[in-house]
Amino acid sequence: MILRDLTLHPATRAELPAVLALLADEDTVVDPASITVTEAYERAFADIEADPRNEMLVLTDGEQALGCLQITYIPGLGKGGAERAPIEAVRIRADRRGGGLGRELMERAVARARARGCALVQLTSDKRRTEAHRFYASLGFARSHDGFKLPL
Repeated sequence: MILRDLTLHPATRAELPAVLALLADEDTVVDPASITVTEAYERAFADIEADPRNEMLVLTDGEQALGCLQITYIPGLGKGGAERAPIEAVRIRADRRGGGLGRELMERAVARARARGCALVQLTSDKRRTEAHRFYASLGFARSHDGFKLPL
């Protein structure tokens, strides 16, 4: 697979349905035209877009969204006062997995965080996503913490 024609860039409003389609179902390809962009999605996207510490990034081949992730830059007093960069909502189109796109997406996101001066990239992944865990380990991510959630 040729990966040199890919771009990773902050999502535009026009790409929002494609991003939501990627996030809608990780096991099948969802047509972006079938996505209803609600007021809540509009508001969340506008907040991400306006925040210099948040990026919804899209990996494209010039024509379609092939992958996405959200990266947030968090200042902290740990790690010598350096920022850390949690990555969430990582998706590659179901019909395009296995050809290196996920690796390309994550390597570019990590490079982006490194260029910004972040000391650490973190990510969480649902415990049921064992294939994703193997993939993240192959990129050098190590299991270091247990995560907890409290629905509100």
